[in-house]
Amino acid sequence: MPSTSRALVPVLMPDNRRDVTAIAHRCRKIVTRRAMVSASAAVVPIPGVDILVDLGVLMRMLHEINAEFGLTPAQIELLGPKRRLTAYKAINALGASAVGRLITRELLFTLLKSMAKRVATKASAKYVPIAGQALAAGISFAVIKVIGDRHVAACAAVADRVIDIGSGVA
Repeated sequence: MPSTSRALVPVLMPDNRRDVTAIAHRCRKIVTRRAMVSASAAVVPIPGVDILVDLGVLMRMLHEINAEFGLTPAQIELLGPKRRLTAYKAINALGASAVGRLITRELLFTLLKSMAKRVATKASAKYVPIAGQALAAGISFAVIKVIGDRHVAACAAVADRVIDIGSGVA
């Protein structure tokens, strides 16, 4: 399915729950693939490489998920006034820090800080031969997967709320 990065016309927010479910399913596959990339980078014994890869993976992944749901800042601005207001209210009510926002390094650091204990364990474990690298890869996979899956759930919740308001259910 096209997203704004590949299509000439931006993808708009889904109109029904079936579409939201299909997009969420597609996005969870994206999250798993990106978590695998992060896990692969975690076994590289060069200090800092894994964090740089994680930041790049998160930035692209969160933007792509937002785009798939029609929730980038540019896509939200294309919504009608009532749907746009509903989307922003739902985003604020959920406290979803990455939904509908420009993905910046500061935002990524905030997300990673929420997983600080795992990130610190990963950083120290990766220098223990074999077992430590496997542990670091597992932690890296888990951190990206948790952040990504939470983001997919938040985007789906926002889209559902906009659908509810649009159909008169509130």
